[in-house]
Amino acid sequence: MIKAQIVLFLVIVLFLSGCKSADETKSVSIFNGKDFTGWEGDTLKTWQIVDGAITGGSLEETVPHNNFLCTTKTYSDFLLKLKFKLSGTEGFINTGVQFNSVRSKDPSYEMVGYQADLGDGYWASLYDESRRNKTLVAPDSAMVAGILKPGDWNDYQVKSDKGHIQIWLNGKQTVDYTEPDKSIPQSGVIGMQIHGGGKALVAYKDITIEEL
Repeated sequence: MIKAQIVLFLVIVLFLSGCKSADETKSVSIFNGKDFTGWEGDTLKTWQIVDGAITGGSLEETVPHNNFLCTTKTYSDFLLKLKFKLSGTEGFINTGVQFNSVRSKDPSYEMVGYQADLGDGYWASLYDESRRNKTLVAPDSAMVAGILKPGDWNDYQVKSDKGHIQIWLNGKQTVDYTEPDKSIPQSGVIGMQIHGGGKALVAYKDITIEEL
């Protein structure tokens, strides 16, 4: 009887291990740490690759206007994970992760869609870029101050599932939003932003996505 229980236990352990491995394979890297394969944008000046991370902006010159590095592939339902680091010396220091978005035609450097916002007053909030032009959900500032690592690497997660949007900063959920307007697109490209108006530098790395 004991031997049978041991065999059953081992079968369950192996089954659960197999399930975990299958689940892990759903998440794929969308940045190889070496070049801009799968991405498009101003890679001549605004966006660079430094030490295996995507960097955007400058600490020496004021960023003239918003700028985005975007995926060439579109996504709808997904869980996006990445690490970011934001620093700045003067002006408006801000960045964010654009999703379910499209590039604007006028001006061409802008984007239209949701943004998982980052920066003082906007940390880990949900903003509607170039559309409703407002913050849709803002987390408690005291809570954010307790988990944010200023000027260092932070973990960021964005989940979008059929209009249900969630954001996590360093493992703490900051946004849980369901889009009431059914006309708002729930698919599009993903874009990394550097905001105009400040001497700011952002870095992104370990970017993975799991399509749901």
